[in-house]
Amino acid sequence: MQKKTKEKLVLLDAHAIIHRAYHAIPDFATSLGKPTGALYGLVLMILKIAIDLKPDYIVACYDLPKPTYRHEVYEGYKAGRVKTDNDLVEQLEESKQICEVLNIPIYSKEGFEADDMLGTIVEKLKIENSKLKTPIDIIIASGDMDTMQLVRDGGKNEGSVKVYTLKKGIKETILYDEEAVFDRFGFAPEFLVDFKGLRGDPSDNIIGIPGIGEKSATELIKNFGTIENIYKVLKKDPKKLEEKGIKKRIIELLKEGEEEAKFSKMLATIRRDAPIDFVIPSKKWKNGLDLKVAEKLFTKLEFRNMGAKLKQVIGDSQNNSLEQPGYFSTEKSPHSPASRGPRVALENNFANHETGQDLEELKIALWVVDSNITNPDLEDITNFTGTNSLEESKKIIFDALEKKESIFIFEDIEKPIMSVIKKMEERGVLIGTEFLKNLSKNYSKIIKDLEQKIWQEAGVEFNVASPKQLGEVLFEKLGLTVKYQKKTSTGAKSTKESELQKMKDLHPIIPLVLEFRELSKLVSTYIDPIPKMVDSDNRLHTKFIQTGTTTGRMASINPNLQNIPVGSEKGKVIRKAFLAPKGFKLAAFDYSQIELRIAAILSGDEKLIQIFESGEDVHTSVASYVFGVSKEKVDKEMRRQAKVINFGILYGMGINALALNLGSDRKTAQEFYNTYFEKFSGLASYLDKIKENTAKLGYTKTFFGRRRYFEGINSKLPFIKAAAERMAINAPIQGTSADIIKMAMKKVDDFILTNKLEKKVYLILQIHDELIYEIADDIIDEVSKKIKEIMQDVLPIEKSYGVSIITNFSTGEDWGTLK
Repeated sequence: MQKKTKEKLVLLDAHAIIHRAYHAIPDFATSLGKPTGALYGLVLMILKIAIDLKPDYIVACYDLPKPTYRHEVYEGYKAGRVKTDNDLVEQLEESKQICEVLNIPIYSKEGFEADDMLGTIVEKLKIENSKLKTPIDIIIASGDMDTMQLVRDGGKNEGSVKVYTLKKGIKETILYDEEAVFDRFGFAPEFLVDFKGLRGDPSDNIIGIPGIGEKSATELIKNFGTIENIYKVLKKDPKKLEEKGIKKRIIELLKEGEEEAKFSKMLATIRRDAPIDFVIPSKKWKNGLDLKVAEKLFTKLEFRNMGAKLKQVIGDSQNNSLEQPGYFSTEKSPHSPASRGPRVALENNFANHETGQDLEELKIALWVVDSNITNPDLEDITNFTGTNSLEESKKIIFDALEKKESIFIFEDIEKPIMSVIKKMEERGVLIGTEFLKNLSKNYSKIIKDLEQKIWQEAGVEFNVASPKQLGEVLFEKLGLTVKYQKKTSTGAKSTKESELQKMKDLHPIIPLVLEFRELSKLVSTYIDPIPKMVDSDNRLHTKFIQTGTTTGRMASINPNLQNIPVGSEKGKVIRKAFLAPKGFKLAAFDYSQIELRIAAILSGDEKLIQIFESGEDVHTSVASYVFGVSKEKVDKEMRRQAKVINFGILYGMGINALALNLGSDRKTAQEFYNTYFEKFSGLASYLDKIKENTAKLGYTKTFFGRRRYFEGINSKLPFIKAAAERMAINAPIQGTSADIIKMAMKKVDDFILTNKLEKKVYLILQIHDELIYEIADDIIDEVSKKIKEIMQDVLPIEKSYGVSIITNFSTGEDWGTLK
């Protein structure tokens, strides 16, 4: 009896393949100049895989553009990478059409990387294989070496996992099994994460243990295995390391770098528990391809011979139909052919609605139900509800609102401001384009002067904007260095701003470079682009995203006005270009220290409440308690330190971060931290309760009941759990602030409409805790006082332990000189 051949599943690491193709075929474009090199390379790779590997099934795994849990626990994750070109971003999105016509389902999940999709599918199929008579082998097609940690040889009842990686360009490939991985690295695949934990990974900005390179990391792993075992030996019998030839310098580095090693290993470890539902396709990938549909897309992309190549690869045996049952249900894979039908049907349902209001309301309602689904679209709705019916979708989502006690958030906070936001976007803000053009000339001259000074300090002319050339000057020519200098993806020492800040006292060139970069960024990000974005009336219409964050705050794009700089004088000057039109003035209303006040209200801390009730300066009063001196004896440095911890606790600041911001050592920071929470025990108890309740419930609640969900709060990985706890501490405070300002927007709008002031008062900007209006000159004083009163009364004092929500306001001819 002939032995049944194992089936093969190929998993495409789509982002890695497309990225490689984009750089391998940079000039490939349509006759109209539209770049298509990445798409062409992807199709070539899929056809090559079909020929070389003869897969039974193909599945694609994608990264999403939003930050992952790794970014949340480590701000520097992949920070050294250059921003993705817009042409590549477009092709990444368009590539999903190629997968669709080639009958390749897609898996992705917000908060996780494509690698985590691959790892999870490998793990799920390992379990599934145990139930199959003939296990399925997996081949991961990728240009990324990280996936080699998943490699394993298959046994009798277990499928193998191999990595088919691009060796050069998009044509040369190599297939890695366990033996090939061992030949390359000198140890088994499962130790690759330990290797990265020790050595680091410059491409992802994973630091590892500074000073430990490839050779030392390899020797440690060969002799002692995992990082955990290395430290077990180090603590129990350190002489064993010396006996194996490990140098004393390396042993000292290990002692100093335990936390960095374990944290780096966690970052490098591919997750195998991403929340996706993977199902083995019921049909082989060729048996559902419609050549005509594929050829139509290839014609559109001007891939003239690709249809013939595809036909040659798949043969003539298939039935050229896409009408067979789908491989995946809507819940399983949102981009699969099976799910396309419900999504299109739902689009048609909403398109037939006269205003589209239902769709927008449903998106907002879904976001209120699950805060992690930011800026939701139709796909998110169909994924959540599993239906193409408008009425059924509404019922499912609104039932969820009821169940999660979130009706008030939707009906009384979010829904009422939809029209307010629309009016704000339509009005826009008047821009002084000539002011920005002159500012550009001025700053460009300063940049040129700085460049000359930098060259003088360096003793050589070079491109200051080039990280590579700057690195050569700083680290090779001038020989500058600091402890734990981070490196780039190429292994060169990093010239990121955070790294240069560590070096600012080493040489006069560093402050000059920092100023050069600041001005260059201001010019390229704001000063030059904004004049090109205004309408014929010189008004800028940014897009405000009501559902843009997990906290409840709004976001903005095109451009992001929430990030207009205020931290430096040169940044603040940009705000002078935001003008009041003739006959009007700008009026800004800003909630004063609102998050600290909310912290007092939510915690019920008696001392904090007393400080705000008395109208005292909160930072001075806190300093008085912590340092044990009278308020009169609190000096500027004491007040600064109190301010650091006041705001730091709102964001779950740890001891190391506190020490850095205080400019002290860890011991002093710990003592300061302990004293603070001894004095403000009600606040300490409240923060502990947040962590406890979030771990139990999985979410936090604002004063008004807005929920924010935290998937990582009970993670077995300590770094993920700690990051989730830090965010959980801040969520009720920042979320309550977001609720209050949104309610204020509606109440002020009601006042405008009731008093028929629509032509005299316009909301033009919402920036975090600040609302900015255009108000006619003849009513500016009267209306400003009324708006301030409305904003302060959003949270009645009888509901806030006597803590008032104070609003400051200022008026003027432009945003930068309000008084």
